[in-house]
Amino acid sequence: MLAVDVGARRVGLAISDVSGTLARPLEVIAVTSGGDAADRVARRIAQLADEDDGLATVVVGMPSRLDGTPSSQTTRVAAFITSLTARTSITIATEDERLTSREAESRLAIGERDWRKRKQKLDAAAAAIILQDYLDRARGT
Repeated sequence: MLAVDVGARRVGLAISDVSGTLARPLEVIAVTSGGDAADRVARRIAQLADEDDGLATVVVGMPSRLDGTPSSQTTRVAAFITSLTARTSITIATEDERLTSREAESRLAIGERDWRKRKQKLDAAAAAIILQDYLDRARGT
């Protein structure tokens, strides 16, 4: 499985192991425009789907406010999902992404003091948290 954390400037990607147990950060894609993000992620999905292990599902983090209501980013991410759906036949699921960036920042701060270096890894780390949450929920843990 692949997770996507959609941001205005960067899109973080994370991938699971074959067993669907563990998620790990994969990469960060710099974004220049809204359509560019979906195109670039769709190309990466195609590459991963062609590998030996393939790709079963793409999980996109869906932003919302702490109370669960839609945020200012929810519409943009929904448009991204619509655009991505038109570009791939892989199943796309969503997962709540509330506080994942904050959690990722906290985890990265433990091992890296320089905030500039942490910022480069943040979106992929947030995607890994989104994916791990999805995997854990699917397994009922």
